[in-house]
Amino acid sequence: MRIKADTEVCVGSGQCVLTEPAVFDQDDDGIVVLRTDHPDDQAAVRARRAVDLCPSRALSIVPE
Repeated sequence: MRIKADTEVCVGSGQCVLTEPAVFDQDDDGIVVLRTDHPDDQAAVRARRAVDLCPSRALSIVPE
């Protein structure tokens, strides 16, 4: 699984960071930053949840 973040769409709500801080972070403007785009098994479950929770739909899962 690979995570993609569209920084142009991100509104900085921070739900992703709260859901899985091992995968997501925010820059000084509150915009999403990926710590990794290939989370391990444990983090992948929470990363999927973060994708679902993203209010601006800035996050997506890319099939590999």
